[in-house]
Amino acid sequence: MSQTAADQAVLLREDRDNIAYLTLNRPNQFNALSEELLDALHSTLDAIAEDESVRVVVLAGNGRAFCAGHDLKQMRTQSEREYFQQLFDHCGQVMTRITSLPQPVIARVHGIATAAGCQLVASCDLAIAEEGSRFAVSGINVGLFCGTPSVPLSRNVGRKQAMEMLLTGGFISAQQAAAQGLINRAVPLEQLDEEVLKLARTICNKSRASIAHGKAMYYKQLEMGVEQAYQFASTAMADNMMFADVSEGIDAFTEKRPPNWQDR
Repeated sequence: MSQTAADQAVLLREDRDNIAYLTLNRPNQFNALSEELLDALHSTLDAIAEDESVRVVVLAGNGRAFCAGHDLKQMRTQSEREYFQQLFDHCGQVMTRITSLPQPVIARVHGIATAAGCQLVASCDLAIAEEGSRFAVSGINVGLFCGTPSVPLSRNVGRKQAMEMLLTGGFISAQQAAAQGLINRAVPLEQLDEEVLKLARTICNKSRASIAHGKAMYYKQLEMGVEQAYQFASTAMADNMMFADVSEGIDAFTEKRPPNWQDR
């Protein structure tokens, strides 16, 4: 891709060492999720789902912020309810595509992550943020309750913490976000890339088949009652035991050697 084409693309993709780096590329708009950016994210995630060379996805933003949510200026050019229904439905589909992706997705967060940008962080499997980053579901400040962001937010943090964010539109710090479970940890900015890469490489060294199987199981059991979840997880683990990688992993453990995963 030429530099000119890259500058014009709203989403950049670079693959290195089995890691797909996706970068939101609307820096002048704080990477607001325009229709075009949502389309690009959706199609790129679909392509990555079929790409067996990709073991981990890292999602980041160009410029001064991770993501400032929906593109409010673009939204104000519309007035039909049908348009907004389709927009929020599509955004939800992008978020659930992250969850359904076979590969784990790590959010690399800097600056702010607000409204649908905070939703994006909450939808990722893992998140590491720089210590100065801030998070908010701030739609209520313009009279719009952040309904769709509340879905993954309430599945990451406690109910009262989520409601305070939703009702006040106020920011929380990276340290608060880590303490409440929205992100995994906050690190100094100069260590952010190193920490993200360390986590990504650790996952890359595991069985791709088992991670994809386990990720799907994990999210499905979250929506079940405890007894049903145990039954479902037991079946999933029994199925997982039939994987060639499990036999290899156990043999490698007992023989005190690194495993040679089937898909490596």
